[in-house]
Amino acid sequence: MTRQLSPVVDVQVACDDAGIPSATEIRAWVARAVGGSGKSFANGTELSVRVVNKEEIRSLNRDYRQKDVATNVLSFPGEAVHGLPDEADRVLGDVVVCASVVNDEAAEQGKPTEHHWAHMLVHGTLHLLGYDHETDAEAAEMEGIEVRILGDNGINDPYAESR
Repeated sequence: MTRQLSPVVDVQVACDDAGIPSATEIRAWVARAVGGSGKSFANGTELSVRVVNKEEIRSLNRDYRQKDVATNVLSFPGEAVHGLPDEADRVLGDVVVCASVVNDEAAEQGKPTEHHWAHMLVHGTLHLLGYDHETDAEAAEMEGIEVRILGDNGINDPYAESR
């Protein structure tokens, strides 16, 4: 039987930009995303969050998405291992966040940096949980979950200006 638990989150910081949330804050936002996602999973579920510079995220974006540009967040879902029992430990995947892009976007959009970090962490985690925004219906569902999770934690709708 699966239960809603917070995953084990490995936080890796591979750059020295200012404004990066602490490992505790990163874990808290991942837990909020999981808790608000409506998804359940077994105890022992893991994921990693890696905070990187523009060069690393650009390389990942180019190699895995064929987009040769730095981006704010990428998610790499883990592969399902067939035959494992439901209660077995599972790796959800990796969320990679570019510190300088997130910080620059927050400044450009006139929002608190910590709010934009929260949004990117929630967004990336939801991708690992199977949510996407390839179609209008998928985007509406995913954005609705993001807005609710962020709003429940005192952060305004990050999509309000684009609607």
